[in-house]
Amino acid sequence: MSGAGGITTARQGIAAGDIPVDTSRLPAREAAESELSKPMYHENDPNIVQRALNQFWDWVAGVFDAAAGAAPGGPAGLAVLVVIVVGLAAALWWRLGTPQGSSRSADALFDSTGPRSAAQHRAAAEAHAAALRWNEAVQERMRAIVRSLEERALLDPRPGRTADEAAAEAGRTLPEHTARLRAAARSFDDVTYGGRTADQSAYLSLRILDLELDEAKPLLPGTSRGATG
Repeated sequence: MSGAGGITTARQGIAAGDIPVDTSRLPAREAAESELSKPMYHENDPNIVQRALNQFWDWVAGVFDAAAGAAPGGPAGLAVLVVIVVGLAAALWWRLGTPQGSSRSADALFDSTGPRSAAQHRAAAEAHAAALRWNEAVQERMRAIVRSLEERALLDPRPGRTADEAAAEAGRTLPEHTARLRAAARSFDDVTYGGRTADQSAYLSLRILDLELDEAKPLLPGTSRGATG
């Protein structure tokens, strides 16, 4: 074949459109994504929980890195700040004690088991005292005192009343017992909110006060203390 004939044949091939055509980028990418989406390529991938945890720890690490960069002294300074904060929290916990579940805002004096009579509270107090449960005995005896005053109409029944409020209100009609009523309220608060432990003498003080109040004559409005005897 002559050179001219080869050139002619090549030109005919070009004219016939026999030049190889490259695959465009978009179909190639779609083909690759389709191939990589097959389960066989993802058997060892982390599950959704693991991915979420990884993202969370990455975020925590980023926060600490930012804090370390901002803290004086870098990471060492940040460590010192963390130790100081933990120490302050421990000191507050030790000073204030374990938070109590009770609240003074509602049902502060009486529990949520429903209204009970003074006699029922006294019986519960005696049962606790017999079992040497002095905290519970003090609580029930204080409730018996207040309930008895309500039953005698010396106190108006009022939900949410605290022991301190009951003592202050009762002291207006029973002025001779004001100091002991306040002491009884403090004993109730100490064991209920202050995390303290009562003893037999604390309970006997409330028991004697309860018996004396049951016989005490109230100071009526318009009368003087000398006229109550």
